[in-house]
Formats: sequence, C-alpha cells, structure tokens
Amino acid sequence: MLNIDLHSHSTVSDGLLTPTQLVEHAAARGVEVLALTDHDDIGGLEEARKAADKNNVLFIDGVEISVSWRGQTLHIVGLGIDPAHPQLIEGLSTIRQGRTARARNIAAQLDKFGIHGSFEGACRNTGNGRLIGRMHFARFLVEQGYAKDIRTVFRKYLVKGKPGYAPHQWVSLSDAVNWIRSSGGRAVIAHPGRYKLGKNALEELLLEFQILGGEAIEVITASHTPEQSLLFANHSRRLGLLASRGSDFHGPGESYFDLGGMPPLPANCAPVWHDWPGLM
Repeated sequence: MLNIDLHSHSTVSDGLLTPTQLVEHAAARGVEVLALTDHDDIGGLEEARKAADKNNVLFIDGVEISVSWRGQTLHIVGLGIDPAHPQLIEGLSTIRQGRTARARNIAAQLDKFGIHGSFEGACRNTGNGRLIGRMHFARFLVEQGYAKDIRTVFRKYLVKGKPGYAPHQWVSLSDAVNWIRSSGGRAVIAHPGRYKLGKNALEELLLEFQILGGEAIEVITASHTPEQSLLFANHSRRLGLLASRGSDFHGPGESYFDLGGMPPLPANCAPVWHDWPGLM
C-alpha cells in the first residue's frame, strides 16, 4: 500500500517547516503521496511541488479553508485544486484579511488577563507567512511560560470560555465547497471528530455537505481516536462519501502523528484517491 498523507501545513500558514523542508521530511518518512493543505493560503504550493519532484514524491495541490457553520468553526480541505483559479485566490485573500482582525481581537482578550505583547509575539512566529492564526499565539504563550506545550495552550487558552478566545465569522460551507469544486478540486471535511456536534447536527452537516457537492471526510487523522476513525468510516460507507487520510502535521513536537505515520484506512472505505491518475 502506498503511504499517502493528505493533510499537512508549512510556514506559509502555521507549520514549523518551510514547504521544501516539509516535503523533504515527508520523503524521509517514506511518504509517497503528499498534499500541502495550508490554512486559507496556497502560497507554498509551487515551492512544495518543485521539492516533491526532486524527492520522488507525488504532490497534490491542497488547501484547508476555515468555515463557520451554525456558530462553529469547521475546516474543509480541498484536494487537487487549481492554485491559479481566480475565485479561489480571491476568496482565500478575503479570509486572510479577516484573520488579521481576529488576531488583534485575540491579543485584546489576552491583554485583559495580563498577557501583553501577544500580537507582536504571534507576528514574530509567522516567519515569512502571510497568515496569522491561533497556533502562532500558542507558540508565544509557550515561549513566555504560560503553558508547557501547545496542547496545554489549547486546553487553557484561545478556546471558547478561556482567556484569548475571540469569536470570528468565517466563510460559509457553501462558499468553501464551491471554491474547491470550481477550481477542479475535491472537498473533504477535515477531522470531523473534533467538532462538538450532537448526533443529529453531525448528520445534518454531512448531508448538507454532500448536497453542496462535498465528496469526502477524513477518517484517519491525528485527532481521531480509533473509535472515531471507525465511526467516520461507517459514515463514509453509509453515505457514499470517500475517505481521506492525513496527519494534520504542523511540525516536530507539535503533532500527534508524524508525516505518514497514521494507521491505514479501515477496510471497505472508498479512498479519496481511488480515481487519481497513477494511484488507481
């Protein structure tokens, strides 16, 4: 079986490795097919593709789009997108502009709890990226000794009900799926087990996503327990959704799984790559 990893991040969004370093790390880990899916940005795809050619890795152009759905933030991965598609480029640019406003709101909330300089600290952590997100604030909080590691930050800060939480309205599910599909890509619900959805709400999300043209869900991903992977494999088979596999890798020491280190898809799932040239 090919070692396929369809969810990863570089310094273009909130990863620790440049696109080239990410691909080189993937190759060293035995990954044969890799998608770079930076948050709301496709600026690293060209560099990653060139590195993949040099390292004999089949590269898939990807993105992870931030979505608001019934008051919750969801992430929709696009795989096999066209990075030159005007509608996708314009939509992602709009989201990034909103991210800067949210970052200032996060900093203002942290100020209220006596944590100062967080916006500047988060900006330093973005490196050359055009995007600022919660992970950049999380690294600042670890650096300043407010938490021992990134996972602790997301238990104590930056989430609803905790210091540093700032609500934000992202794009609609319809827009995200439409941008992906119009650019020739395949829309995938990222890490569905992370969302706080009851049984009925989850069912409604999956059906709405499917009606809009969404085609797949992540079954194997870093934040899923084995039980959740089986649950979403069942949803995949029941609804005829394709199944995806991705580590959601951000960098060494910050991710539950290293690149390519996840279990295989459960049996009887139709892989999201089932009809991709060279992988059939």
